[in-house]
Amino acid sequence: MNALANTTASAQRKGATAFTPAEMVPNALLGQPDVSAVVRASKPQLYAWIAAGLFPPPVKLGAKTSAWPCSEVNAVLAARIRGATDDELRALVVQLTEARKSAV
Repeated sequence: MNALANTTASAQRKGATAFTPAEMVPNALLGQPDVSAVVRASKPQLYAWIAAGLFPPPVKLGAKTSAWPCSEVNAVLAARIRGATDDELRALVVQLTEARKSAV
């Protein structure tokens, strides 16, 4: 099984549609190791981006557990890919964190 595409190698060879975990579970939560791997940044770099307002802070799930909504990680990655400036990223992060308050 290919963990990233969530399909078997034989299904990929037959041209079957591969779904990413984010597509299968759009509200998936990613832990820090997963987020660091996806954005290709170390834990200290990730938290430096958060401190600078360039990446959304994690959602607290418990006393010692935090995670990021996959949709937010994808939104920041899409902005970086299209060449967003730091100010545009900060505005996006504010928008994403504000949207959490009205999420159901």
